[in-house]
Amino acid sequence: MTESLPASILSAFAAIGRPAIAMFAMIGRIAVFAFTALVRAVTPPFYPARFGTQLMEIGWYSLPVVGLTAIFTGSALAQQIYTGGSRFDASATVPAIVVFGMVRELGPVLVGLMVAGRVASAMAAELGTMRVTEQLDALTTLRTDAFRYLIVPRMAASVIALPIMVLIANSIGIMGGFLLAIYKLGFNPASYLATTRKFLQSDDIWMAVVKAAVFGFIIGLMGCYNGSRTSGGAAGVGKATTDAVVSAFILILFSDLLITILALK
Repeated sequence: MTESLPASILSAFAAIGRPAIAMFAMIGRIAVFAFTALVRAVTPPFYPARFGTQLMEIGWYSLPVVGLTAIFTGSALAQQIYTGGSRFDASATVPAIVVFGMVRELGPVLVGLMVAGRVASAMAAELGTMRVTEQLDALTTLRTDAFRYLIVPRMAASVIALPIMVLIANSIGIMGGFLLAIYKLGFNPASYLATTRKFLQSDDIWMAVVKAAVFGFIIGLMGCYNGSRTSGGAAGVGKATTDAVVSAFILILFSDLLITILALK
């Protein structure tokens, strides 16, 4: 009994240690991947045509879903704040809370999640298909750096497109709250806009831009990383797509919390 005890303890530690080691190894691979992307993004050769194409795919084609999400969220936020504020005779705070909530929190997070669902999955599926069909290897044999040609433009376009989309989404969300407050809740338009301008500060806008840039980097990183490491045929492509979206969602929410805490210090 006493001789078997150390072995059982070691087995228990091994069961805990193997996943922990695998997790740290994955974090290391992602960190190396991100560092490589940053280095190659600032060193030639560059592929501006590829960057422009990805900017359209990530930014322009995502605007419809981003706009709809923003206007529905802004309107629902205004209604909920009015309903809750009426219980405490504080319904006049609707404009201030709508602009604060949309710009600093809901706008960046919702845009990040919506774009991650659309773009990270597409990146992982496309790169994963190219990996399992050996197209990435073919680019290497043609003396083309697949990392610079395929991955860097996607990640750079994500970092540039997300802040622009967040600024647009914030404007649409605030407009959605304004329209609902005016036509359903009976607010005065001039008073509503004056309160909105009063409570909207430059720090709020910068917070949204910083969050959006970080979220864009995460989306590009997770989509490209999981796609480029795909193996196992069609099933592997499906797994890479799922992993890209789930990991992007988790990292977006975690980084949102981290940036918010650091910004309030």
